[in-house]
Amino acid sequence: MRAVSLPIVESSPSAELPQLEPSGECLGNYAFISLGCPKNLVDSERMLGLLRDGGFRLVEEPERSDFVVINTCGFIDNARKESMEAIDQMLELKARGQIRGVIVSGCLAEREREELLRVRPQIDSLVGVFGRDDVTEMARQLMDGLDEQRTVFRPAPIRALQDTQRLRITPQHFAYLKISEGCDRLCTFCAIPKMRGKHASKPFESILEEARELADSGARELIIVAQDTTYYGRDIYGESRLSELLEELREVQGLDWIRLMYFYPMYIDDRLIEVIAETDSIVPYIDMPLQHFNAEMLKRMARRVTPDSIREIVFKLRERIDDLVLRTTFITGFPGESDSQFEDLVDFVEEARFERLGVFTYSLEPDTPAAKLPNHLPEDIKQERRAKLMEVQQKIAFEWSRDQVGSIKEVIIDQPVDANKNVWVGRSHADAPDVDALVYVTGQPKRLLSPGNLVPVEIVGNQDYDLVAAAVGKPR
Repeated sequence: MRAVSLPIVESSPSAELPQLEPSGECLGNYAFISLGCPKNLVDSERMLGLLRDGGFRLVEEPERSDFVVINTCGFIDNARKESMEAIDQMLELKARGQIRGVIVSGCLAEREREELLRVRPQIDSLVGVFGRDDVTEMARQLMDGLDEQRTVFRPAPIRALQDTQRLRITPQHFAYLKISEGCDRLCTFCAIPKMRGKHASKPFESILEEARELADSGARELIIVAQDTTYYGRDIYGESRLSELLEELREVQGLDWIRLMYFYPMYIDDRLIEVIAETDSIVPYIDMPLQHFNAEMLKRMARRVTPDSIREIVFKLRERIDDLVLRTTFITGFPGESDSQFEDLVDFVEEARFERLGVFTYSLEPDTPAAKLPNHLPEDIKQERRAKLMEVQQKIAFEWSRDQVGSIKEVIIDQPVDANKNVWVGRSHADAPDVDALVYVTGQPKRLLSPGNLVPVEIVGNQDYDLVAAAVGKPR
């Protein structure tokens, strides 16, 4: 856990740098702690923009602030523990008189509601997921010493909330674009629909407005996120419209890379595959969480897919999209998972050879259907199976890394390792920020790099998951 740093502004000279200071009178200083997934990060950036426009100044150290906003995650047990640790640390600062108050927002606030105030009565305000646009008013009340309204919880909207006028905390050259909110799928292990409501798409026009705003502020890589990306548009247009949306997004000036996350396998059709395969700016990378492969486990999880349909879509994607990198996640130790059912999963991982893969142990969520299933497994079994699956995957990933040596790739530069020695860290099309591997790039002194550059490199070595490269062409 750490407080949000001030936005990184070293980027393209033409980028519009973010306004950090309030435009009028400063009403107070605040620090911000953002936890959880990229979708939560978008909410954080929206609240940061609202607080800036409402007269508040962001500072990095909580001890230098008047109050702290914590945007929490409530997805699984470990995330809730991290959120509670952050809350307790900030409440300790308040108890010592170093800050005036603590505002808690996000998924944990939405999930626990007044129960959170019961167990942590020192919290000044709770702001639910869909009350986020009221954060400035809660901050003003806190600064004025008012406490007549301590909670803001609003119903899930029919249309996803606007995410314009954000104060971005990612490096300027990449940004997350949330195209929908909530989820209509009722996977038995997942509490997200209880926290973020039913699926609600943003209209095309709103998404394109936001994409242009992000590109104008320097974003060259746009990372598409949602709870269920391939479901996009079914609530508005009566059918999935992701392919049409991508056709519009690829026309936005300034976007060089579009990266696709959170695909669900049910609504990947031939037209969508064709758009991805034929669009240069859509990188050949798909994040498609599958969770399991055994038929009975998929049924118990209510995933609404079968092993045959999973296998069919994985290999169709590989056949139709050149140089495709597939990322997925699986759960080990789901209630009732037998040794043979787990081995079905292991066998599929060995067959599918995912370039990127994450494994979670099953987390018991009290208010989900899976919590009531029989035959919950002990923690040591969950962990043993996770370790075994990761060992299988590690061999696959390391072999893929070795196979890249000698190839030419385009890499986006994220930050310097040692700018004086011209050593930089970047990512290839195979690497989403924060979750995948890195590419360490060296270049000749006359070819100095900077964050946001896209540079052709030759892969000259590998270090486990990561690659080592030398710049071989002019950055753009």
